[in-house]
Amino acid sequence: MKTSPNKTPVFDKFGRPLRDLRISVTDRCNFRCPYCMPRELFGERYEFLPKPELLSFEEISRITKILVGFGVNKVRLTGGEPLLRTNIEVLIKMLSEIDGIKDLTLTTNGSLLAKNAMALRKAGLRRITVSIDSLDNAIFKQMNGSIQNIDRVLEGIQVAEKVGLTPIKINTVVQKGTNNHTIVDLAQRFKGTGHIVRFIEFMDVGSLNNWNMDQVVPSIDVIKQINSVFPLEATKPNYPGEVAQRYKYKDGSGEIGVISSVTAPFCGDCTRARLSPDGKLVTCLFASTGFDLKELVRGNISDREIEQVLTGLWTTRVDRYSEIRASLKGPQPKKIEMYKIGG
Repeated sequence: MKTSPNKTPVFDKFGRPLRDLRISVTDRCNFRCPYCMPRELFGERYEFLPKPELLSFEEISRITKILVGFGVNKVRLTGGEPLLRTNIEVLIKMLSEIDGIKDLTLTTNGSLLAKNAMALRKAGLRRITVSIDSLDNAIFKQMNGSIQNIDRVLEGIQVAEKVGLTPIKINTVVQKGTNNHTIVDLAQRFKGTGHIVRFIEFMDVGSLNNWNMDQVVPSIDVIKQINSVFPLEATKPNYPGEVAQRYKYKDGSGEIGVISSVTAPFCGDCTRARLSPDGKLVTCLFASTGFDLKELVRGNISDREIEQVLTGLWTTRVDRYSEIRASLKGPQPKKIEMYKIGG
């Protein structure tokens, strides 16, 4: 039976409600993207979280139900690579039965998608996002640090489309001097398919990717490059707080999006919280720490008591890192790595 949460919206210090929950179900990944999990640090001997340290599916579901009571209606499963979490479809079914969730989706690198797409759809997943940084196989391998070929990911997209995990979004991190000369190829490949490519500015998530501004390709340059080949026009967001700026092809053959966290921060509309695999609730992508909910859900604590803690966390939230990034001087605080909170 579906739950029927008593929705009580909460707002942070800047009046931002809590609407989106991103759940990282594992810190493991089969790719080694240099901007996320560089191979020199995450080699074969790297020790990921042992299973007892991971939130169970029941614990994730319990926390999600409580947060839906605050107004969360969008839930995204991430990793690491979420399809590496054993029996992930069981969690998807549990979440799909929570009344109040309007959008249940998952972000994947696509390498395991072809063999899992049907099970995901049957479990109740509604749509999917796939990360592809280039269609050029050599650049694709360079940016994911693995021996996986792009064909395997494209096959996964085809299967996902066939089983109804649509609309499919394609996330592309654009890094100057690496893949910025291939973005038109990506736009062309998915133009007219109903899939939406979203070009993401290279961000300083975590502390391992040696980020600097010289590697950022401003979204406006991405739009200019595509527009010179396939004319575009700006269009309205689908909902308040949407992170991607939308552009439609003037010939009516679909749309693309750009995510401009560096050059045009959208902190003012941020309604997202993140749950790490080991139960930390994180209120900003660029945070240094999170609040340990695992200790609460594994203790003799009622849902009402957890609600009170979460209310306190969100109502005191003042995060706006992207807006103040340029004004920060001196050594930057160490940030939570992206593979722990899913981007």
